[in-house]
Amino acid sequence: MRAIGYTTSLPVNDQKSLEEFNLPKPTAQGRDLLVEIRAVAINPVDTKVRMRRQSENGEPIVLGYDAAGVVAEVGSDVNDFSPGDEVYYAGDITRPGTNSEFHLVDERIVGRKPKSLGFAEAAALPLTTITAWEALFDRLKVQDKVGNGAGSLLIVGGAGGVGSIAIQLARQLTDLNVIATASRSASQSWVKTLGAHHVLDHSQKLAPQFEELGLDAPGLVFSTTHTEQHLEDLAETIAPQGRFLLIDDPETFSIMPFKQKAVSIHWEFMFTRSMFQTADMDAQGKLLTKVADLVDQGRVRTTLSDAVSPISAENLRKAHQQIESQKTVGKIVLEDF
Repeated sequence: MRAIGYTTSLPVNDQKSLEEFNLPKPTAQGRDLLVEIRAVAINPVDTKVRMRRQSENGEPIVLGYDAAGVVAEVGSDVNDFSPGDEVYYAGDITRPGTNSEFHLVDERIVGRKPKSLGFAEAAALPLTTITAWEALFDRLKVQDKVGNGAGSLLIVGGAGGVGSIAIQLARQLTDLNVIATASRSASQSWVKTLGAHHVLDHSQKLAPQFEELGLDAPGLVFSTTHTEQHLEDLAETIAPQGRFLLIDDPETFSIMPFKQKAVSIHWEFMFTRSMFQTADMDAQGKLLTKVADLVDQGRVRTTLSDAVSPISAENLRKAHQQIESQKTVGKIVLEDF
């Protein structure tokens, strides 16, 4: 089968940073599904892994986590899927990625594709949806605020892939006042269309902007990007006894600025459940199927912003370059080999 990967970690402008390989087609065993890949989305984690992980034995490393496709065969222990089912999922960082014609994935982290979406539109959703859902409901526990009309959620980097879905989930499933940040006119417009109550500019200090708009200090802060750069500002902005969550990789991170306010600190890493085979691993498949229902009800929309065909080494390199620019809005998807 055709697959795209690399054997040496290189800058994306090098043609060997991502190349096409011919690899054996895998066979589904146990709880695995063999999925025929129809579309894949590119995320910051793809670029980070490409630059950090080296091949130990000269075998190609195949990247790719977000995917949508059709189940081609199932392992002997699979309970919930059959060949022909249309699925979407975010994969497992410890296994070969989705940038291949066929891909093995554990059924417990797979959801049924939204019926109202094409494969490209669906592929834009899984990784960011799982990240946003787990951050909001498992880590920040925003459901504690549901129904009482109190509390605000600040999402830093609202126009990115995770921010784009987090805004929608918070608006649809909570009563929180959703405040998102974006620094460019295009990203500010995007965030407004997703349903943010207020949009702030994170290139300026945030605390004064809250004061100018007469907004209460947010009790919940979800930092999706540049946490290190905004840390002091966010510590000043967050309400006492608030909850702060981050998903990026700051080189340094001190919790001391939050001490006086007794703020709790949370991390979200969506690969944790599959990486450690946790007892609740199937929560990811269940939440993806729930979100598919929300999509089909018209309550949540895809965050696809750019679809490119075909899935090729050249197009993947271009997509990685766009992600590395840190100026993307929504999600970039490649479809069809």
